[in-house]
Amino acid sequence: MIFATIGTQLPFDRFIRILDNIAPLLHEEIVAQVHHGNYQPKNIKTVDLLPPDEFEKIFNKARLIVAHAGMGTILSALQQDKPIILFPRIAALGEHRNEHQLATAKKIRKRGWVYIATEEDELKSLLLNPDLRSLCHIGDIADDSLIESLTDFIENTSNGK
Repeated sequence: MIFATIGTQLPFDRFIRILDNIAPLLHEEIVAQVHHGNYQPKNIKTVDLLPPDEFEKIFNKARLIVAHAGMGTILSALQQDKPIILFPRIAALGEHRNEHQLATAKKIRKRGWVYIATEEDELKSLLLNPDLRSLCHIGDIADDSLIESLTDFIENTSNGK
């Protein structure tokens, strides 16, 4: 099963329409969490905003995650070793208030942590690839060097340095 999520703030009809167009080629169920969109898909199952426990159940069951460039979804996929394809919202198309999702996707692409698609053909090619795998694993605890740096910063700030 493929789980697609668009976040909780705005509809993302372009993404859902593209997934719906590709779905008949996949021979695999796609479940998409949508949010007040106008497009009514014919080939994918949609669910409205899910409570956290239901979201987690579907997320855990999924073989592949396809999502907007939201950090919560990215981090969850990396922690669970799930392959994830990001399809960032584009503000120039009216999908968000600014281009932070494109910026996030570009930065993460440079690190090689996830798959990125910004066009229908790119997304189709990735979804039809049977060899997608998790590209990066992160733990659920911050690295010791980060914790040490933050501790030093807080201590120096509180001491007036």
